[in-house]
Amino acid sequence: MVFAMALEEYKRKRRFDETPEPAGEVEKKPAHRFVVQKHDATRLHYDFRLEMEGVLKSWAVPKGPSLDPADKRLAMQVEDHPVSYFDFEGIIPENNYGGGTVMVWDIGTWQPLSPVAVEGKYVPGTDAEAAAMLAKGDFKFRLDGKKLKGDFALVKMKGRRPGSKGTEWLLIKKHDDHAVEGYDIDAYDESVLSKRSLAEIAGDAGSKEWRSRPAGGSGKLKAAWLADAVAKLDKKKLEENKLAKKTDGRKPAAKKKQKK
Repeated sequence: MVFAMALEEYKRKRRFDETPEPAGEVEKKPAHRFVVQKHDATRLHYDFRLEMEGVLKSWAVPKGPSLDPADKRLAMQVEDHPVSYFDFEGIIPENNYGGGTVMVWDIGTWQPLSPVAVEGKYVPGTDAEAAAMLAKGDFKFRLDGKKLKGDFALVKMKGRRPGSKGTEWLLIKKHDDHAVEGYDIDAYDESVLSKRSLAEIAGDAGSKEWRSRPAGGSGKLKAAWLADAVAKLDKKKLEENKLAKKTDGRKPAAKKKQKK
């Protein structure tokens, strides 16, 4: 079921005339993608997002997801994000909600798992079962990403502390062939889209904007690495135009080689 109000909170928190993030709408076509974005905001964390019910259901994971079943990662549920946020990578300007650098750390697909195991193993479930598990607070799913693979669970915490607003979950890796004991997420600091590190994205002027081209553009570019490439091409053309004006359209005279 798609909820028309799903993105109201997302839009309320953002000023789209200042931030390069997409406004987006609720998608009608169902899909099963997931994305993990490394986000260096006030505090470094990872945003874990599952495409579901026409939006990206989202959790902020301070220590990031782990492939070690011994790690129970705190995951704070945040507002739903538009599906167009899936490939957002770049810099959210200061003084905006979530201001900081964003990297697409992992992408892939997910499938719901049946809440009932068969012979000790989880089997694929349905979207209806996924919605029911999410509402119940015990959500099992399987990831097939570039970095994250295997069975996981999001388990809602109850009565952890007063005023928690029911947003606290635990992201847990299940025991399977993809489990990695002692998993170290810090060893993986590279975007799956642009192959850049978080520091490289932060220092790359071309990634600071995700807007239309000054002339002849056709709307916002969907990926920051593409916006970066276009920006560099536009800069090169601008320099060529300036050179052409200086020489009145004539090529500068070639320098004569000096005789030795």
